[in-house]
Amino acid sequence: MTGPVTTSPCAGVAAGTFLSGAGPVVDFGPGAVARIPDHLAGQGARRVLVVTDAGLRAAGVVDAVTGPLAASGVAVEVFDAVRGNPTVAVVEQGAEHARALGLDAVLALGGGSSLDAAKGIALLAPSPGARADGSGATPAAGLPVVAVPTTAGTGAETNGFGVLEDLDSRQKVYCGDASVVPRVAVLDPELTYGLPAGPTAATGVDALVHGLESLASRGRDPMSEAFAAEAVRRAWAWLPTAVADGAHPRARAEMLVAAHLAGQALTRSGLGLVHGFAHALSLHTGAVHGLALAAVLPEVVAWQLDAEPAGWGRAAEAAGLPGATALPDALAGVLETVGARVTVADLGARPEQHEALARTALADPVTRNTPRHPASAAELVALLRRC
Repeated sequence: MTGPVTTSPCAGVAAGTFLSGAGPVVDFGPGAVARIPDHLAGQGARRVLVVTDAGLRAAGVVDAVTGPLAASGVAVEVFDAVRGNPTVAVVEQGAEHARALGLDAVLALGGGSSLDAAKGIALLAPSPGARADGSGATPAAGLPVVAVPTTAGTGAETNGFGVLEDLDSRQKVYCGDASVVPRVAVLDPELTYGLPAGPTAATGVDALVHGLESLASRGRDPMSEAFAAEAVRRAWAWLPTAVADGAHPRARAEMLVAAHLAGQALTRSGLGLVHGFAHALSLHTGAVHGLALAAVLPEVVAWQLDAEPAGWGRAAEAAGLPGATALPDALAGVLETVGARVTVADLGARPEQHEALARTALADPVTRNTPRHPASAAELVALLRRC
């Protein structure tokens, strides 16, 4: 992912503020979820597929959203087969379901996995011959998407692509198109209240890393730098509080904004090797994405400091640190504070897997965007051993 994100066609904000621009219109604030029927009506949606996960359905969150939709006269179908690290197969299954029922819009409800899967489903649903791995027919324009994140992490509501696992090829694929950039992002911090400390930390680390890597990426520009610096500032200040107190109103709101700003940044700048390694770890070990990032973050940043001192210096400044050289130790400290300081071995990566992990990370498009590009897989194996 170099420069602004491109994919093959499947390869302190006040409450109630509406923001527009290249991405979605944003409805932010406590209680924003109540306006979802209005947003779908604005897209002409009468038959909607809610893409989510079984956990949110069991917790009653899905019913809290679909009840008002049904009362407003919208026909609702729920697809809750999404799991962490969504797969090509699940996206194709969801698209077939939406196509068979003649649905006309997608409501993405959940964490980054549900939002990523929903965008792929929306893209493939109108195009029976298209495939989530990029094979088959070129998809037509996708169904309109309204995105409702329930975690403060991926910022997946800001763009039109999703990261999927292709279990057949054992690769990560990027599936998306401009037509499935969410039309509206509903950012209601109340939906994130009570998220347990572990998932809060993992998703918050993802938001923080999006901001950090965007500031040092080869594809950065002044707009991405502005979004990323503000994301880092907010996440650095408020992630520990959000982890410690699951219902802290300001911490939850600040982290939701941080995640969205970081998503806006990465959509313009691309990411880097921290994500390249994390994608490989998730693919080979099934690790939670945020913990996979945490396992390599301090060491990869330390390895890259000399290659992009200005970018990492901006990251340090946003975090309130005296300079770039303070970043690795400070990052390790933040991870320790929020309970996310893990090693690749903790995530199940055995030494004999290091070479495969390195090759997978080296082949990932995000790695090409990193400020210090590895010369070989052997160089990455040596770095993994330090993680």
